[in-house]
Amino acid sequence: MGAYRADDDYDYLFKVVLIGDSGVGKSNLLSRFTKNEFSLESKSTIGVEFATRSIKVDDKVVKAQIWDTAGQERYRAITSAYYRGAVGALLVYDVTRHVTFENVERWLKELRGHTDANIVVMLVGNKADLRHLRAVSTEESTTFAEQEKIFFMETSALESMNVENAFTEVLTQIYHVVSKKALDIGDDPATIPKGQTINISSRDDVSAVKKTGCCST
Repeated sequence: MGAYRADDDYDYLFKVVLIGDSGVGKSNLLSRFTKNEFSLESKSTIGVEFATRSIKVDDKVVKAQIWDTAGQERYRAITSAYYRGAVGALLVYDVTRHVTFENVERWLKELRGHTDANIVVMLVGNKADLRHLRAVSTEESTTFAEQEKIFFMETSALESMNVENAFTEVLTQIYHVVSKKALDIGDDPATIPKGQTINISSRDDVSAVKKTGCCST
């Protein structure tokens, strides 16, 4: 039998949201990071899903609870519940579809309207393996990220390129922010000691979001 490791043995729980247009690869980034899986059968996420994975930062165990949502407009009613308590975000676009990069500014504005000012944001140019189809230059994205004071990385969920790095960097930066107590934590789950109930991780919350967020006009 393998060594038993309690799933809830962690020092920090950080909620990280994936945002960006539909079809940019958010779900595959999530499955690559949390399960090391990639699906060529691309299907749209309906409502909200989340997965978790723990990593070591310094000598602490940081558990990431990563939320994934549909990028389609008709699911936009989920925003406030989706963003609540988030301390990090991966804002994803597709390097082969310039329109998904153009929409990054709107996503960032929405994110900042719903979260703490110190939220850690990583701009992610996904599908970087499709080099012959590239429509967004690295320079263009780097310039935007510098202007907005956010992090930037290009990834390929297919080739598993930089996926680990992107999530790990976000979680490490969140840890540094939280350990400096710069985040307006209040009741934020990020600093609840282990053993206490973390409301946002309950499945009921996700179900509620799915019920209320799916078909509003």
